[in-house]
Parts: sequence; structure tokens; C-alpha cells
Amino acid sequence: MSWRRRNLERDAAREIAAATVDDDRPMDPGSILELQNLCTTFHTDEGAVKAVDDVSLRIRRGSTTCIVGESGSGKSATARSIIQVVDHPGRVDAGRVLYRPAADRPAADRPAADRPVVDLAALDATGPGIRSIRGREIGLVFQEPMSSLSPVHTIGDQIGELLELHERLAPAAARERVIDDLRRVGIPRPEERFGAYTFQLSGGMRQRAMIAMALVCRPSLLIADEPTTALDVTTQAQILDLLAELKESLGMTLMFITHDLGVVAEIADDVVVMRHGKVVEHGPVDQIFHDPRHEYTRELLAALPQRTTLAVDEPAQAAAAEQPARPLLRIEDLEMTFEAAAGTMFGRRRRTERVNAVDKVTLDIPEGSTVGLVGESGCGKTTLGRCVLRAYRPTAGRLLYTGADGRETDLARLSEKELLPFRRQIRMVFQDPYGSLNPRMTVRQVVGEPLRVAGLASGSELDGRVEEMLERVGLKRSMAGRYPHAFSGGERQRIGIARALITEPRLVVADEAVSALDVSVRTQILELLAELQGDLGLTYLFISHDLSVVERICDQVAVMYFGVMVEHGPAEQVFADPRHGYTRALLSAVPVADPRQRGTRSRVDYEPEDSAA
Repeated sequence: MSWRRRNLERDAAREIAAATVDDDRPMDPGSILELQNLCTTFHTDEGAVKAVDDVSLRIRRGSTTCIVGESGSGKSATARSIIQVVDHPGRVDAGRVLYRPAADRPAADRPAADRPVVDLAALDATGPGIRSIRGREIGLVFQEPMSSLSPVHTIGDQIGELLELHERLAPAAARERVIDDLRRVGIPRPEERFGAYTFQLSGGMRQRAMIAMALVCRPSLLIADEPTTALDVTTQAQILDLLAELKESLGMTLMFITHDLGVVAEIADDVVVMRHGKVVEHGPVDQIFHDPRHEYTRELLAALPQRTTLAVDEPAQAAAAEQPARPLLRIEDLEMTFEAAAGTMFGRRRRTERVNAVDKVTLDIPEGSTVGLVGESGCGKTTLGRCVLRAYRPTAGRLLYTGADGRETDLARLSEKELLPFRRQIRMVFQDPYGSLNPRMTVRQVVGEPLRVAGLASGSELDGRVEEMLERVGLKRSMAGRYPHAFSGGERQRIGIARALITEPRLVVADEAVSALDVSVRTQILELLAELQGDLGLTYLFISHDLSVVERICDQVAVMYFGVMVEHGPAEQVFADPRHGYTRALLSAVPVADPRQRGTRSRVDYEPEDSAA
């Protein structure tokens, strides 16, 4: 052991000893973690913002505790405060974070009540004490694996670094452990993935790699911060099954942060409801869902898609049934093929592989309707949406768009210059609320840019229209001068929606437009989209992996599987009587927001050769 490592371990032991709590009974013997009057404040130029405001809660050893609440409620700030990774300029100002080592850690031979209790909040945020606990005793799965994993190091090196740091394993032994854990979390061909970089993995694979990294040192407590938010329902179900299996086999305690109450109903033992940095309710999962005490909890449950249906104009619906609306956009035999290098030798490409991301898709999008497009990650949904927007030029097929004058234009054949008049008629709400907004532009500039580029408004008129649109999507007019980093993920998605709708388009491609939003804000946005559809005669191509939302708002549903459209029909028929095996598999993976129905439904596994296409 090097002198540097010995010094670090000695300093860590001294810090932890100094932070050991000497109270007679500082925490319940059955708890692994207790927060006592925790306060975390962000000190900004505009004043102090309390992200975590006097929070007290208890995490029972071996349990799954879910923390729920709207964007900005303090869920993630609470999780980060536990292991002292709060982003600057935030810091833990007051309170205690009491942690009791697990049975396989030092002092394991003592009874639970006699084991030393460490106040993690008393440790230096950058000191060796807390760094000896992060990753080893408490693991954290971050919300966005693409930004949490290093792009310049391989997956294997990043995970192996933890074993080198905390367990001093030799490189060969570390490699073997990492490969075993990659296999454990369901990553195929782990020997190959060991040397892969982040960008070479899909979203689901990156999330599994993050889970493997968090579990490689066998932590006693795993904190999972929105680990399934951006995943499709089948991948989400696999990740939830994986976490449950690993929790059982490794004897872990799980603290799960989410805004998806369906997921909470599936996995939680206890539920903590947060709002404005405070805990408003805390109790067993059955009590929270069936006998909520706080008004805010009741509001969250009332906002569930399974419990509410957006308003339907019944006379208009009846008229539409008698006389079907003309297609605003007719997609005919659309293909989008990408070529990728399969390998290199001495800097030269050896061969290319052709990937049919969209394979002969035909779909009519009636004017004034909402067409849902669903399927797993990588099935071609987003690629199809970007072809419709002409962000991609299709390899083959036609995009027949009917203008307001009744003339039909094949968008697939137009040049960039010829497309300019159509750019403000067909708009897109992007999936990623973080990466789709320019961090150097104010909200006024971001939302107003389409008007300025199209020459539709300038000066005070432009500012007025931007502020009016911000208000329509639930933001304050005074927020127009702020930059994107000052907003939560849900608020950023509202900004993206405002930018898409500012030109009053006829067709909006909404690519996972509400996947990053909590249930109450999601309902507000969906109601806004429905209201705008009625006021402006909008047509939506709604791309989503949230089938509960698609069922409630879409007139038609199209299901894609590996670039091919396998099922298409009215929403009622697709959800009530799915014809294709893959559609049945998707629907069986949707979590039900009722803990009393946990385990009552069987999961359908789809095998292509068994399909009834």
C-alpha cells in the first residue's frame, strides 16, 4: 500500500470518527438512514433559495422508500445532500444525516443499536471521509447517464476505478468483477461492452451501466434518482425487475426518486411526498394511495392519467366519425437508412453496415387529430418524427403534406430553400429539455427566435408574443429574461413547448414532450395542448413511451418495432384488443398506479417468430 493511500485512509478514519454521534439513541435501530431537520440552501445573486427545508425522514433497513413530488420539490437535492454532492452554489446549512453501517461493514459483530452512527452532514464535502462512503457504502444512480458518465473513458474503466479506489483489487480481478456485474444487470456480451464508450450504448444500456457502477462495491444503500424516466415501458419494467432482484440478492436498502406514481405503486414499501423543499406526507404505500392525508398528495393522485380523461368535443367527434378528416400528412412507404462503420483497421474503415431505422412505413395523420406513435427505444419513432420535420431527408418514400389552400406537396423531395415556408407550419417539441435549449440565450431569445427568423415579429411585438406564450404554458412573464440553467427540467420542457407553438403551426411533432414532467404538470401541459388544438386546429404526431398518456389523448395509435409499423388503429381498439404480439407485450409492461394490484398481472414476452402480424 502506498504512503498516499495510507494517509487517505487514516484521514478518512479520523473524519468519520469525529462525525460519529454520541447520543444514547441517535436513531431507530431498524433504520439505515435518518434525516433530522435537514436544510440545503442555494445562495444565488437573487438571494437564498431553500431547496431542502427542514426535512426529517427515516429509511428502514431493507425497505424500498420512494420520494415523489413535482419538479423543483427538492427530491434530487435531498438525495444529493445525503452524500454531499450538491451542485454549487448549494450547500447543507443545517440538520443531520445519520447513517448506520450495515452488517458487512466494520463493527458488524455489534447489535444494530450499538453500531456507531455517523452524521454524514458533519463530514467535509470534499474530504476523504465522505469519499470513502460514496460508492462503497452508499451508491447513487444519477438521473441522466449520458451526462453522468465520462465520454472519454470506457465503461469498464469507469466502473473498475471504484474497485481500485475502495477495494484495491488488481486490474485482472477488477475486470472480472466488472464483467460479472455488467452481465448481472442484463448487458449482452459484457466482455465487448467493457471496452465500449458511453456514446456506443443505447439509453437503456447506459442506465444499466450506471446501475452496475453503483452496485459494484455492494453498497448497503442505493439511491436511484429518476433511473427510469427516459426509458420505454419494457426497458423500465426490466430495470425495475433488476433492481428488485439485486435488492433481494444483495440485501440492499433502496431509496427511489421518481415522479411516476405507477412505478411507486409497483415497488414502494414507504412513500415520502415532497413539495417546495418540505415533506408534506410520509407513510406506507397503501395508505398514501388509498387514504392520503395531505391535499397535495390527493392532487398528485387525481392527476394520474388513469384517473382522468381530457375533455372531448362529442359533437365534433361524432361528425368526424361520419365524415373522416382528410390527411394533413400522408406518409407513404417511408424509408430512412443510415450507414455506419462496423470497424476500423489502421485508421481505415473495414466495412459499412446499413441500418433501416424506418422501413416502408405508411401512415395517415388526419387534420385536427392526435396520432400516437409508440414503441421501445431504438424502434425508429424519433427518426420518423425527424423525417416528418425534414430534419432528416428520407432515403425513400413520400411525405404528402396538404396546405391550407388544399394543395398537396411532397416534402421528401423539397430542397432546403423550398422547405422554408413549411418550417413554421410543422414544428417539433424535442425530447431532451436540457440539451435542446441554448444555454447562452435567454428564454425570450429562445422562444422568440422562430418569430425573428421567419420575420413574423420584432421589437416590442415579439417580446409581447413571447411573454403571452410563456404565460399560456404556465410560466411567468418575468421569467423571459432568465437563462435555461435557472429552470427545473419540467420548466425547461415548457419553454420548449412555447418555442414550438410560438409560430402557431398546423402540425406539431411532440417527441416525448411530457416524459420529463411530473404528473400534475404533465396533466396541465396535456390540457394546454388539447386547448390549443381546439383553438388553433392543431394536428399532433405524439411520440411517447408513456402508454397511459397515449391512451387518454390520442385518436389513433401506431406501434413500431425495429423500424416497422406492426399495428395501427383507433386508440380504443389498440388498447382494448391489441392484435400484434409486440403490442400485447408493451401493454403488459405498463405499471398500474395501485399497490393493491401489484403482482396481479402477468408479463407478456414478445418473440418475433410468435407474432400474429
